[in-house]
Amino acid sequence: MRLLACCLWISMIAGTAAAQQSPTVTAADYTRAMHQLGPWTAPLVDHAVRSAQWIDARHFWYVDTDHGVPTIMLGDAANGTKAPAFDTAALLESLNAAGLGGRDATRLYFAGFEPDFDKNSAIVTVRGERYECGLAQPYGCQKLAAQPGEGPGVLSPDGTRAVFIRDWNLWVRDVSTGAERQLTTDGVENFGYATDNAGWKHSDQAIVIWSPDSRKVATFQQDQRAVADFSTTTTEVGHGRTDTWKYPFVGDKEIIQIQRVIVDVDNARVTRLNMPADLHRSSLCDDVVCGDGPQDMQWAKDSQTLAFVSTSRDHKVETMRIADANTGAVRDVFTETVPTWFDSGYNDEGFNWRYLSERGQILWWSQRDDWGHYYLYDAGTGRLVRQVTQGHWNVDHPVFIDERTGKMLIAGVGREPGVDPYYRSIYAVNLNGGAPRLLTPEKQDHIAIASSDGRYFVDIYSTPQEAQTAVLRRADGSVVAQLAKGDLTRLRATGWQPPENIAVTCSDGKTLCYGLLFKPAGFDPQKKYPIIDYVYPGPFMGTIATRQFIPSHGDSDALAQLGFAVVQIDGMGTPRRTKAFQDFYYRNMGLQAVPDQMTGIQDLATRNPWIDIDRVGIWGHSGGGNATAAAMFRFPDFFKVGIAESGNHDNRNYEDDYYEKYLGLLETDGNRSNYDTQANADFAHNLKGKLLLVHGMLDDNVPVSSTLLVVDALERANKDFDLILFPRAHHGYGDMSGYMMRRRWDYFVRNLMGATPPDEFRIAYPGFGG
Repeated sequence: MRLLACCLWISMIAGTAAAQQSPTVTAADYTRAMHQLGPWTAPLVDHAVRSAQWIDARHFWYVDTDHGVPTIMLGDAANGTKAPAFDTAALLESLNAAGLGGRDATRLYFAGFEPDFDKNSAIVTVRGERYECGLAQPYGCQKLAAQPGEGPGVLSPDGTRAVFIRDWNLWVRDVSTGAERQLTTDGVENFGYATDNAGWKHSDQAIVIWSPDSRKVATFQQDQRAVADFSTTTTEVGHGRTDTWKYPFVGDKEIIQIQRVIVDVDNARVTRLNMPADLHRSSLCDDVVCGDGPQDMQWAKDSQTLAFVSTSRDHKVETMRIADANTGAVRDVFTETVPTWFDSGYNDEGFNWRYLSERGQILWWSQRDDWGHYYLYDAGTGRLVRQVTQGHWNVDHPVFIDERTGKMLIAGVGREPGVDPYYRSIYAVNLNGGAPRLLTPEKQDHIAIASSDGRYFVDIYSTPQEAQTAVLRRADGSVVAQLAKGDLTRLRATGWQPPENIAVTCSDGKTLCYGLLFKPAGFDPQKKYPIIDYVYPGPFMGTIATRQFIPSHGDSDALAQLGFAVVQIDGMGTPRRTKAFQDFYYRNMGLQAVPDQMTGIQDLATRNPWIDIDRVGIWGHSGGGNATAAAMFRFPDFFKVGIAESGNHDNRNYEDDYYEKYLGLLETDGNRSNYDTQANADFAHNLKGKLLLVHGMLDDNVPVSSTLLVVDALERANKDFDLILFPRAHHGYGDMSGYMMRRRWDYFVRNLMGATPPDEFRIAYPGFGG
């Protein structure tokens, strides 16, 4: 009996110790974490101006928010003044009376403001609906009925007509009357005009660019008749519905081609450019459309010629061409060939090259000297006129160009000593030569929006720690007026803490990789904390989407609130550094940026002993899902817990353009290929830690087969793992995003922290937005 009692007593002590080592994370903890997300934190930032729009060369507008209430501010550059266009409370009362639907002021989102100063009125767009209101009280807002010509389509510069696709052909609609007219007649299924399909992306959008005189559109007839089909099938009671479209994979013999055309809208005449079909490629992204419209085609200001770039299948050869819009004659201007892959710039503004037709020149962006700079070419002869910018820094994008004088405003990164190399500064440069002149001395990330004549620009600057300040500047950089200065008082009162900027050693042992560190809530340097790495590996972008201030980085803030350290690192192979930095993993994309996550965390831990290097987690979505699985399989002794969401785990099962650019064209030798090293399934047998795989079964970007190949490999290797499939979700998880976020938190709490999460906590978002 004594022996039994002793054993029971020892067992009770051991059980108590085990319970103490496995704490419970409560629903209250999850609630606090949830309140770190954007819908709760964004309304707590006052006077955070994020954008501005110019109305004409003198007037501009922006939205300033105070205690959650947005106000449309109207600026006058000539006088250096600003004033509210409306009293928001009175405007809201008038909008609700006009049919807005009883919204309160903190939930207003102004998407458009179009003043007519002669009529002393303005059109305000809220929730996709347009209201005409007076600019003086009482505002008398009236909801505008849909016009006969409203509907899908691309609007002409003069606003009188819009082109759209119907039955694989191009049509035009008169905006004032709604009358429609067919422009092309020989478009057929899978060989249609202006159709939008890159495999991973497909829509009903018409891909056209209007001429400045609103008389012609440049587009293409997209030939995908021989391209293989791809299908998704719904999950439901009874027969599922199947969606099928053309989707070329890496290595496919038949990929999408485009036959370039110019359509005269007045007389419905189609002029086919006198050249062979181009491949479905662009000089920037894995589509012919990157961002806002097909910017790899640019019209001359007189609408007589069209400049465009033809890109080789492997993105190594770029050919600048100019076409006669009336005859279809095409001439080659110049060609740039690179050993790895070419891009015409990485930035938030799209393509960097410009057709300077008034000067008869092409402004071209290239990394030929390892840095991204501008080069000026003669558009007639193709002769290089001069290198416009140079040095160990990168031109990010043009802000304004005056062709007549050669004066330019540009954004650049990495030029100023002592400034984060990712922070954009604004410079004055000249096409005719000379050194850049810094216009924005603040050591923060700058966004510039220039007036139509370039005499002024709105400058919005911030850091991850400091909210936006907005000022109006002259073209020489002098400040005309301060427009707003962000105030974090209410946000900080909630206990919010900003992330810290970090610089850690990359995997080459000498280069610095930059990122953000989120310390755990209630941080105690005497404790040890597990660390979670959020990753997106590039190469066309990095993990950190913006260096501007945002009040919430989503899960990173929430997981820090739950007691984790969280890190985001822009590893090697990502943009805005040197070309060599960006090319580091060329033809070795299976490791893209992953070793830099490990060495970065190791470096961070040597300087911060409170980081528990034995408890490292990692997660990411899409390319980040790929990198997460690669980390768990390639470095299984370092990364202990991973969540790989919607990963492109084998890019032979992904669209042709993306990896043929960054890894090269598919090359086979018997049963081996140059793509074997990027296939996560081939390394799945190395798994040691806890891995959760996630995918939407209707994913029309990354096929679900990409994750199922890894599932098959893990099962065959007799490995334990976890799996979530969303039967109704696409690449993003839509209305299941809150569920996935909760499961993500649960997985790290249970497997990395060793705690018990609350049972089936529900993450629900408040109805912010308009």
